Amino acid sequence: MKLSEFDFDLPEELIAQHPVKKRDTSRLMVVDRETGSIEHKHFYDIVDYLKPGDVLVRNNTKVIPARLFGIKEETNGHVEVLLLKELKKDTWECLCGNARIVKMNTVISFGEGLLKAKCIEIKDEGIRVFEMIYDGIFYEILDQLGTMPLPPYIKEKLADKDRYQTVYAKIEGSAAAPTAGLHFTDEINQKIIDKGVTILEVTLHVGLGTFRPVKVDNVLEHHMHSEYYMIEPDVADALNKAKAEGRRIIAVGTTSTRTLEANMQKYGKFTATHENTDIFIYPGYQYKAIDCLITNFHLPKSTLLMLISAFASKELIFKAYHEAIQEKYRFFSFGDSMFIK
Repeated sequence: MKLSEFDFDLPEELIAQHPVKKRDTSRLMVVDRETGSIEHKHFYDIVDYLKPGDVLVRNNTKVIPARLFGIKEETNGHVEVLLLKELKKDTWECLCGNARIVKMNTVISFGEGLLKAKCIEIKDEGIRVFEMIYDGIFYEILDQLGTMPLPPYIKEKLADKDRYQTVYAKIEGSAAAPTAGLHFTDEINQKIIDKGVTILEVTLHVGLGTFRPVKVDNVLEHHMHSEYYMIEPDVADALNKAKAEGRRIIAVGTTSTRTLEANMQKYGKFTATHENTDIFIYPGYQYKAIDCLITNFHLPKSTLLMLISAFASKELIFKAYHEAIQEKYRFFSFGDSMFIK
């Protein structure tokens, strides 16, 4: 399976640089896997496509201000650090922008020493493991020193940093937003509940596994970095009950999808756990957990595009993307949405 099979030409003006004024007024493309039909709606219409008894599963992770700009103490060299994953208390796996100067025992100072990071392990692809040194509460210091880790294709400054969080974000730990959830408002969530739909929450802290580009020609040689996820006992029970009763499980976003599919693939049923997953979903994968998917429009040649191409068919997804470009949908993190049923 060649990487070039998942490429497409996207006019630069269709890359959304800022969120729409009101979250649920983004556009919604509805794609029917059975008939191949495509409808053009707005996100507030999503309620019309949900049925009583459906289970909507969303990722409640919260984006942390994970981008830090520091100085290497020995040389005053500038180093940009992106926090990826907390391995244990005060030990973080990070992506370094100037990684070649970060060697074992290198100390990077942030905020004139308010936070220091000592390199304790060197990994490939610019990844380093740091021991964090500070006085006080880590996340309070991070709020003071860090910035929101917006993707590189977003050139505009974000006026309101809460717009890169879902309205239901609560568990800190992500280096990027689960962007399919950005369209939901409290009002929409209430309408969904009023319709008789159950809303459940899982947690997957978005890291390199989700947003790292594929750099190999043969897709099957791509290595997914692991990400930490959590499913609680009551959620697992509710999901198993829904499955047994034949009710639809609808994933909000590719991160919720990967959480549910990884869990089902490993255990054969939904099982409460706190663990890592490096599941890589691409065409040929047989979905076991979800029945429908709410997602955004993804980058060419990305693992996310491969995941939705496995859920529908690659032909249908590329037909939908072609139509989205013709209809001038907004793409990527702050862009429009798609409901694949």
